Amino acid sequence: MPATIRSLGDPVLRTAADPVRSFDADLRRLVASMFEAMYAATGVGLAANQIGVGSSVFVMDCEGIKAVLVNPVLHDLSAATVEDLEGCLSLPGRQYPTIRAAVASVTGQDEHGEPVTLSGTGQVARCLQHEADHLDGKVYLDRLVGETRRTALRDLRAVR
Repeated sequence: MPATIRSLGDPVLRTAADPVRSFDADLRRLVASMFEAMYAATGVGLAANQIGVGSSVFVMDCEGIKAVLVNPVLHDLSAATVEDLEGCLSLPGRQYPTIRAAVASVTGQDEHGEPVTLSGTGQVARCLQHEADHLDGKVYLDRLVGETRRTALRDLRAVR
C-alpha cells in the first residue's frame, strides 16, 4: 500500500526539509515509497514532506524525465515567466493559474549520492520549482496573486 499523501493544513507541508546526510538503504526505500505514492495518485512529482518525511528529497516523472533529487538547489531561473494551471497532490482536485519561471535548473544528488543536474522548460521547469518549493515549506498557493489568490483562498475556506 502506498504511503499516504498529506493534505494542505498538515504542518509538515509548511516545514522546511532537513538535508540528507546518509545515502543508505533507508533512503532508497524512501525513494521507492515516494515513487509508489506518486504513481498511485497519478502525479508527476512528489516531495518527501508530502508523505510526512522531513528529508530534502523529491522524485519526479515528468515529460519523460524520471529523476530523484536529494538536497536539491534550484538555480538559473529565467527572468521570463509562464502562467499555466498548476495543481498539487496535497490539494487534490484544485488547479489554479500559477506564474513560474519559464526555465529552471536544479542540482543535487541521486539516492546513491551521485551528482545530478537537471534543467528544463515547460512542465519540467514547473515541476522542479513546485517540488523545490515543497522542500522549503511552501505550496503553490503561496505563488498565486491577485484575483486568482482570492479565489483559491475562498475555495479553501468553503471546503473546511
